[in-house]
Amino acid sequence: MSKIQFPEDFLWGAAAASYQIEGAWQEGGKGESIWDRFSHTPGKVRGGDTGDAACDHYHRFREDVALMRELRLKSYRFSISWPRVMPSGRGKVNQAGIDFYSSLVDELLNSGIEPLATLYHWDLPQALQEKGGWADRDIAGWFADYAAAMGRALGDRVKKWVTLNEPQIFCALGYLTGEHAPGEKDAMKYFRASHFANLAHGRGVEALRSEAHGANIGTVLQLPPFHPGSDREDDHEAARKMDGVFNRWYAEPVLLGRYPADMLDLFSVLDIPIEDGDLDVISQPIDFVGLNLYTRAFAKKDPSTPLLEAAYDVDHRTPGAAHTEMGWEVYPQAMFETLARFKDEWGNPPVYVTENGAAFADRFEDGSVNDQDRIDFLKAYLERARAAMDYGVDLRGYFVWSLMDNFEWAHGYSKRFGIVRVDYETQRRVPKASAFWYRGVIENNGFEI
Repeated sequence: MSKIQFPEDFLWGAAAASYQIEGAWQEGGKGESIWDRFSHTPGKVRGGDTGDAACDHYHRFREDVALMRELRLKSYRFSISWPRVMPSGRGKVNQAGIDFYSSLVDELLNSGIEPLATLYHWDLPQALQEKGGWADRDIAGWFADYAAAMGRALGDRVKKWVTLNEPQIFCALGYLTGEHAPGEKDAMKYFRASHFANLAHGRGVEALRSEAHGANIGTVLQLPPFHPGSDREDDHEAARKMDGVFNRWYAEPVLLGRYPADMLDLFSVLDIPIEDGDLDVISQPIDFVGLNLYTRAFAKKDPSTPLLEAAYDVDHRTPGAAHTEMGWEVYPQAMFETLARFKDEWGNPPVYVTENGAAFADRFEDGSVNDQDRIDFLKAYLERARAAMDYGVDLRGYFVWSLMDNFEWAHGYSKRFGIVRVDYETQRRVPKASAFWYRGVIENNGFEI
């Protein structure tokens, strides 16, 4: 047995997102979000599930914070529902929505738990989608106004902020593949949305700096390492391209002030609306980067894909590898590979792992869930995170995904990521074995392997 030890000031937390847990979709003056609209559209979400009730966190947040306290969490990463605080996405602020998040923040602070607020975790106001959503340049200004309002309302108590959660995912799945809200399939809208999301991040940082004095501000990127689906040279090239369009296209503007040159060359025939001064806005200094990391991805040459000629190799299966209920390979080395890139390629900024976890087919027996497979997953990924720190990566904290089982987007309630089980009929919360294990990790700043 050996021990994996983390620093005394390491920030241990758990994460969740507004649409996935809050419910109360028409209460307290909340406006409609793109996920309200999408999930109510037949055929878009497995089983016809919606986030209408979700985990009823809107009414049960005090119970949930008490549970966080029992688990010894040092921080809780939550997201603010833009349409709950600005029903039309612009203009008038909904005081009832502000009051909800203000009460949540106070409850966290009174419990000794540091709030980390994410401004955007995918639930865009439907009213803004009807004006063009992320594919319209004006989104950067709308987002800045929203960020400023949240800074004014909560900045006296919330000291850590995230602008956007995984822009590459909500842009790709929302505008390229149509799997997520708003469900569009338009490559040019994807590229427009990708740039305007990066620009909105920058404008949001500016707004928060002006209103939330002394705040630590960052963004969250999902950056899986792309590996070639075979040893063929064209698959190696495909992996480089996929990394460019889905990883470096988002990391490099923020951290290095430039888009990847190879990607700009590749897409030079497209009219991507990058204007003078945009990259100065996008790349202004931030205080940290959040990394969401679950697995690696495989790439293959695909001549049917215009310009890119590369695609995800979704059929690749490494012999003997374990997979989660999402079909994702359990590959702990992905944690080290991506964290090392921050040191080797992107200036070694302070980093928090803002999401890491797994969905498994949990069995609720005798009033408990013995999810040893999730514990093993977390142990393996945390060990590689510690190795990245030994390599010199400035990793400062870790947030497990997720605090509780919740609405898993297009999968509905069919996948359970939580370290706390939720009975969606009764809303009863039951900590799983992984929750108690994680509490021990926090108490000891480490664990034995």
